[in-house]
Amino acid sequence: MNLLPFGKLPAARPRKFVPTDIDLGDWPQIAPLFDQMEQRARQIDSAAGLESWLLDWSELSAALDEEGSRRSIAMTCHTDDAGAEKAHLHFVENVEPQLKPRQFALEKIYVTHLLREELLQLGDVGVAGTRYEVFDRDVKNHVELFRPESVPLETEDAKLSQQYQKLSGSLTVNFRGEEKTLVQMARYLEEPDRALREEAWKLVANRRLAEADKFDDIFDEQIKLRGQIAKNAGFDNYRDYAFRRMGRFDYTPDDCTQFHNAVAHDIVPLVRELQEHRRKQLGLDKLRPWDLSVDPLNRPPLRPFTQVSEMVSRTQKIFDSLDGELAKGFKQMDDLKLLDLDNRKGKAPGGYQSTLAESRLPFIFMNAIGLQRDVETILHEAGHAFHALATREEDLYFYRNAPIEFCEVASMSMELLGNEFIGEFYKPLEADRARRVHLEGIVGVFPWIATVDAFQHWIYTHPGHTREERRKAWLALMDRFGGDVDWSGYESARANLWHRQLHIFLYPFYYIEYGIAQLGALQVWANSKRDKAKALNDYKKSLALGGSRPLPELFAAAGCDFEFSEKTIRPLANVLRQQLGKL
Repeated sequence: MNLLPFGKLPAARPRKFVPTDIDLGDWPQIAPLFDQMEQRARQIDSAAGLESWLLDWSELSAALDEEGSRRSIAMTCHTDDAGAEKAHLHFVENVEPQLKPRQFALEKIYVTHLLREELLQLGDVGVAGTRYEVFDRDVKNHVELFRPESVPLETEDAKLSQQYQKLSGSLTVNFRGEEKTLVQMARYLEEPDRALREEAWKLVANRRLAEADKFDDIFDEQIKLRGQIAKNAGFDNYRDYAFRRMGRFDYTPDDCTQFHNAVAHDIVPLVRELQEHRRKQLGLDKLRPWDLSVDPLNRPPLRPFTQVSEMVSRTQKIFDSLDGELAKGFKQMDDLKLLDLDNRKGKAPGGYQSTLAESRLPFIFMNAIGLQRDVETILHEAGHAFHALATREEDLYFYRNAPIEFCEVASMSMELLGNEFIGEFYKPLEADRARRVHLEGIVGVFPWIATVDAFQHWIYTHPGHTREERRKAWLALMDRFGGDVDWSGYESARANLWHRQLHIFLYPFYYIEYGIAQLGALQVWANSKRDKAKALNDYKKSLALGGSRPLPELFAAAGCDFEFSEKTIRPLANVLRQQLGKL
């Protein structure tokens, strides 16, 4: 049974190397293709021949990537379907572990190939570098880090990540006689009735706390595995290993510390100003955790839509107003059923965009329930989708993905640019209210990003720490970045708040990227205030580069500075303060 919302998709390019009738979930059928690639490499006698070999490797990698993505998508769409779980785990346990050493063998062949230097002279892109410069740097880095003994450890880590998703996706509460997912409970935190908000918040907090030991059990095992992976590669700690593994060539842990300090110095005071304003508007002595999402003037919650189909049609109108090319891309996704946006029991939490690498088409997954946050999410994930569509003509698989720090510029910029037309969902006063909610969310997310990132720096540079030490480290960061909220009576919930942040479990150290990218997106937005056409053109031009240039050049193409200390953050904090004042 096909559990995917979409069926067979049109191929971006006909296959030249991978057989069309191959079962990409069956390793004995896949292995001979790697054998052929290894044998052919020995017979290559020109740079053009090596380039052709790279394109066949691209085709094979994209086909396998899409197979894994399809199984992962089916599993997250239906976490309660045993068949989907089995198919996903089969790929994770029986294909990926076999795949990694074979991919590594091809990488090693490339790095040591006699014609590699000649290839690097092909397709000169100007004085800044050559066509294959970034690819070469990344492959060389991966070859230097790869350890076969870490492959089974990475498999175990992936299985623990899936356990986290399954546990999170299974959590429900009984609220006033009805079973609700925790995602569905979020809407009650926007209700003007404070007693109802408190009841809903406590129910969710206690449900999470009931599973706190299970979350910690999963994470303790992941820390051990990750520490061993780092040790295998010759690193003192997992943080330093992760920076290398993630290809962070353009910034360091010290740069992240500068970001944390700048957020504490320039953003947290703005957060506290907004919180104090909220407290006065609500007429409260103190803000409690259930007072942070409600409208401070006790207006009913923004309800941008009731049906997911409404959300899609109105989002389409936003893109129609913004840019014809982007609008065409979004319509194509809808037509091909590449959108699964409604919330339902058994569906994994959160939202994501996944690129089907061989079809070169994006898929968007969401849990929409009719909140303003859903509008922000669909604009965000559409930005990622536009990035995938912008690189469709790039035949080198490895360049169809940009570094995460820039991928998030694509998505966060689209939130801000799309918000200019959010009147498709609201009347004028409500539209301004939604814009203010969005900008307040941006202000509020910087301290959370700094908290999550600094927490991970602490975790992985303090091997052997106890759960109690970990909780204390988290609470110290909450004190530094958390603003003025009274958690008295709910200290345990506050101490375990990090359990809800899936990145800590699934994607270690993938979070600072959101902060770096938000700075880029704010710059794109500020540029659009001065010259809308140029800012949008720069944005689209930068997306089309994919991952073919280093990060600072991608930011420059979008009209942004790749810099995230007080020098960049302070003026952007002032822009946010001014815009919030106008709203």
